[in-house]
Amino acid sequence: MEEIIEWFSQVFWTFLRIGGFLMVVPVFGNQLVPRRIRAALAMVISVAIAPMMPHDLPVLSDFDLGVLLQGALQLFAGITLGFAAVMFFQLFIIAGQFIGMQMGLGFAAMVDPGNGVQVTVWSQFFLMLVTLLFISMNGHLVLLEVLVLGFSEYKFGVSIPLSELAGEIVRFGGWMFVGGALVALPAVVSLLVVNLSFGVMSRAAPQLNVFSLGFPFSLVFGLAVMWMSLSGWLPQFERLAGELFHQVSIWTS
Repeated sequence: MEEIIEWFSQVFWTFLRIGGFLMVVPVFGNQLVPRRIRAALAMVISVAIAPMMPHDLPVLSDFDLGVLLQGALQLFAGITLGFAAVMFFQLFIIAGQFIGMQMGLGFAAMVDPGNGVQVTVWSQFFLMLVTLLFISMNGHLVLLEVLVLGFSEYKFGVSIPLSELAGEIVRFGGWMFVGGALVALPAVVSLLVVNLSFGVMSRAAPQLNVFSLGFPFSLVFGLAVMWMSLSGWLPQFERLAGELFHQVSIWTS
């Protein structure tokens, strides 16, 4: 009976952290995946990795305030890691918003089925591209491995104080906006030069209809710039993904 209670305790603590992670992480935590599927997946993963958990985890002999607090910390650790992955994906959505607005595609918005919000066409393109690359490089498995290895170093929650963690999350949000600006910088600067050229043209030849010429030219030129900039897009993705994995490993180990 004691062995069953110990095994159930390991599964319970693991389920809280894995469940919090799958609740918010991209791809698995969006609106397209039913909650029952996420709960079932969290339970299957928890049962599979429960034998690898440390044997000195608290045994659920009775529920008290300490158990509730420890459970909240486990849930918070999983949500924190999933939220970091969300900010990584949102980085590329912000970059697509910058590029789309500069190209004049702000009106060409489409609904993101995963988040239920309207984004520009380039944001949706970047989101699909990042999702495919992230899954193909087993990024979701790396995040799950980081989450599981955190049990051996820090059994409850994260490895830094909560007040310091709040500052780290805010700083990571700033990293998201800076990264989005850097990804969109080549296309935005190129399109800015085009708009400045049309401004000079409108002053030199006022009889030209700049609005009828500028929009299609900006659109075509923006597509050409994006096609050329995709050749250097993968190194940027690898660098940003490496920064993500490095940051979450600090939080949870």
